[in-house]
Amino acid sequence: MKYLMIVMLSVLMLSCGAAVNTDFEKGTDFTKYKTYNYYPGIDSGLNQLDDKRVKYALDSLLRSRGYTMSSTPDFVINFYAEEAISNSQSSIGIGVGGGGRNVGGGVSGGIPLGGPRLVQIFTLDFVDTAEDKLVWQAVSEAKYREKATPEQREAYYLAIIQKILNKYPPKSKRR
Repeated sequence: MKYLMIVMLSVLMLSCGAAVNTDFEKGTDFTKYKTYNYYPGIDSGLNQLDDKRVKYALDSLLRSRGYTMSSTPDFVINFYAEEAISNSQSSIGIGVGGGGRNVGGGVSGGIPLGGPRLVQIFTLDFVDTAEDKLVWQAVSEAKYREKATPEQREAYYLAIIQKILNKYPPKSKRR
C-alpha cells in the first residue's frame, strides 16, 4: 500500500511538470557506462534525510535500467540542490477607461495572486571516472513544498529524478 501511495504521488508530481535541461560532452559513448557510484563527500545542500531519499530514488531507477553500483565504477554521480524564491506569475488586472470624440483616458493596475513560491533547482552530474571529467549534466527546476511530509518528499525526489533520467542517455540527433 505504501509503495502504491508513493507511485501515485510521484505520478501527481510528474504531471505538475518540472523543467529539465540537460547538457553532455559531445562524442561520448554512453553505452560504455554500466557501473556507478556516488562522488565521495557530496555536499548536496540537502539534509541527510533528503540525501538518502535522492540516493534511494537514483539506485532504484538506475538498477531498473540495468546499471549496477560498484566500488570501481565507470561513472560517479554528484548531485546538489539550491532553493530560490520565485515571484508569482499570476495577477489580476483592474482597469478604468473612458473615451469619446478623440479624448481618452485610463487607469490600470495589477494585483499579484498568491505569494512568492519556493523553487528547487536540482542538479545531477555524471562524471567519467577514467577521464575524471563531467560527461552529462541535468538541471531540474520545480516547485518545492518546504513543509512536505516525508512521503511527499520521497515522491517528489522520485518524480524529479525519474523525469531527469528520462533524458539519459542523450538521444543521438541525425542531421
